[in-house]
Amino acid sequence: MKMSITRAADILLRGGVIAYPTEGVYGLGCLPDNHDALLRLLRIKQRDPDKGLILIASSAVQLQDWIDLQDGKQIPTPDPALPITWIVPASCTVPALVKGSNAGLAVRITTNHTAAAICDATESPIVSTSANIAGQATARNRIALRRQFGRLVDYIVPGDCGPASGASEIRDLITGKTLRPRPE
Repeated sequence: MKMSITRAADILLRGGVIAYPTEGVYGLGCLPDNHDALLRLLRIKQRDPDKGLILIASSAVQLQDWIDLQDGKQIPTPDPALPITWIVPASCTVPALVKGSNAGLAVRITTNHTAAAICDATESPIVSTSANIAGQATARNRIALRRQFGRLVDYIVPGDCGPASGASEIRDLITGKTLRPRPE
């Protein structure tokens, strides 16, 4: 696993796009401060840039430069089986391609060991968007992932999704409102 994490980190640091396992689905990602990689990722996914993207990190510390939490607010400690993506106030330096037309920024502290190791190896949060073409089903296994994205991404990181069973719930950290419920 260590070699695959090192390879993924090297590709990301050089501006590449990878596919990798997360808590519940496979994701497509790049470094959030690389404009060309963000554009490429959006083209691969055929995603509207106005929708914005999620950043995942191995810890809240990795998100400090990306978010603007005040009044003692903190991103809650994640539950491995029930991942939650939080909408939080964005730092003024977050690129428009990451934030989209949204007022807030979507972030998650990942509990998937492979995804967390990639964040640690790059010393950065990474973009995490589900591995699917916009509007189509998400790749649920490595065979489907390779078939759909094998020639479009620079590397498919070996590893399994888990421990959740699908996409994360999305909540607004400030209001507590659930924006996307947990999949059943």
